[in-house]
Amino acid sequence: MHEDAKILVVDDEPIVCLSLTNWLQEENYLARAVHDGQSAIEAIGQENWDIVLLDLKMPGMDGLEVLRRIKEIAPQTVIIMMTAYASVPSSVQAMKEGAYDYIVKPLDVEELTLMLKKIVEHQQLVTENILLRKRLTKRYRFGDIIGKSPQMLKVFELIETVADTNATVLITGETGTGKELVARAIHTNSSRRYSPFIAVSCAALPDTLLESELFGYEKGAFTGADRIKKGRFELAHAGTLFLDEIGDISMKTQIKLLRVLQEKNFQRLGGTERIDVDVRLISATNRNLAEAVQAGQFRSDLFYRLNVVNIHLPPVRERKDDIPLLISHFMEKYNVEFNKKFDRVEPAALDWMLNYSWPGNVRELENVIERATVIDQGPELQVRHLPFCNPEQRVAREPESLAEVEQRHIARMLQQNDWNVAQTARVLNIDRSTLHKKIKKFGLKRQ
Repeated sequence: MHEDAKILVVDDEPIVCLSLTNWLQEENYLARAVHDGQSAIEAIGQENWDIVLLDLKMPGMDGLEVLRRIKEIAPQTVIIMMTAYASVPSSVQAMKEGAYDYIVKPLDVEELTLMLKKIVEHQQLVTENILLRKRLTKRYRFGDIIGKSPQMLKVFELIETVADTNATVLITGETGTGKELVARAIHTNSSRRYSPFIAVSCAALPDTLLESELFGYEKGAFTGADRIKKGRFELAHAGTLFLDEIGDISMKTQIKLLRVLQEKNFQRLGGTERIDVDVRLISATNRNLAEAVQAGQFRSDLFYRLNVVNIHLPPVRERKDDIPLLISHFMEKYNVEFNKKFDRVEPAALDWMLNYSWPGNVRELENVIERATVIDQGPELQVRHLPFCNPEQRVAREPESLAEVEQRHIARMLQQNDWNVAQTARVLNIDRSTLHKKIKKFGLKRQ
């Protein structure tokens, strides 16, 4: 039989139904007949049919109404109208309503044979393309992470290996490489996936506030604590807690975190009751924690607790094979979001993108594609859409004063580190308070 080719015959004349179904079965199709529109709609609702041979003129519900109803229920079903009247208006109307074609009674068997063969071949090709796409997507995608380079395929393997364990995982990599996406992929593929995934950015909170966020507090623990507040550890019970920028936490918080990992319980700030928690901890950093341990800035015992499994995300400049794949993914994403039609990249633009260093990594690449789809209609992403090769920027004058050099350098470093003040301060080899003063002095603002 023709693979997956099921044909429903709808005609009020029993002799037509009988002769057509017999002929279709002889041609190795799966065929069945019904005698009115309501029965056809019920059949479509109960089973998947590839093709419907539908009579245009039937008592009660006519063929056009049945056509509309089928298209609502199963829009992918191909409908061929049958009519004893070679009426151009009715046939044109049927085509407008979504019919594939029409055929005039008495049916020309040769014409119908060719039509059915063409439809089945097309449907099989569509199915093969869908399956191929799914296989490629599965191979080059893990959750929301895209990549086909050897480095990323290794990351996918590691995620799959550690996901359904309780091992603590340390994800390392530069800013913008997608560390939180990896953490979410691990959680989603674990037995904890139906429990909470709680993410905390350690760099975004001052030390005192971070403690209260992680462990919560009792009423009256400090001025303004007018109620009990559960911390992120409690909220993540039975699930996963993701601590981003773990390298920025203070020694005091490191000690408390180590105690939770060892004892699996903690106390809220201002409290005496010990609260038991079952939490899988995943952390991430763009710092070299081994060097921080050597420098006395990070506890070695906590580092070994966190680094049971290490997953390193390479920067985009080291996985250039993935750049076309990422461009295609983000174009598709923002085409849908902004109703645009980008479907290709100008060769010169692709050359720029392959040779650019991408200091902001995947996040920067996504921002470039988003910007292009916002400011233009497509269908081609061109060099003029790329902010890092803007002609005006290339001919910009050289800074004149030392202060201007300092201002531009700080602004560039902040942008490259996605305005992570702690990370930027480390890159510049100054403390955070000094950097905050510089930002205020120069009036720097995040774009």
